[in-house]
Amino acid sequence: MSAKMAALKIEHYIMTSSAEDKKHLRRLGHNLRPIVTIAGKGLTENIGAEINRALNDHELIKIKLSLGDRAAKKLLCDEICTSYGAQLVQSIGHILLIYKKAKKPNPKLSNLLRQ
Repeated sequence: MSAKMAALKIEHYIMTSSAEDKKHLRRLGHNLRPIVTIAGKGLTENIGAEINRALNDHELIKIKLSLGDRAAKKLLCDEICTSYGAQLVQSIGHILLIYKKAKKPNPKLSNLLRQ
């Protein structure tokens, strides 16, 4: 592991939205599979609870949106990020990669600390 990668792992607690940090998160998120799928019913209470649990456990997650309209996807993405205090790292097609810093990350569950 390079010194730069080790420094980013250590400094993940003070993550900013710089291009270098987002590039690192995209690299970590590349092999992840979507944890939550949001379909026609939209953002229900149960889906919201699962997103919240996943963000607290894993910090970096993928969400699949099965909605046809691009504007609806953008609206839902904004709603998820504001409701759960998450940051959008990447949005490609139907997949969102979002990040939220955990208060007390679990090294066995966190996608940032396991890599």
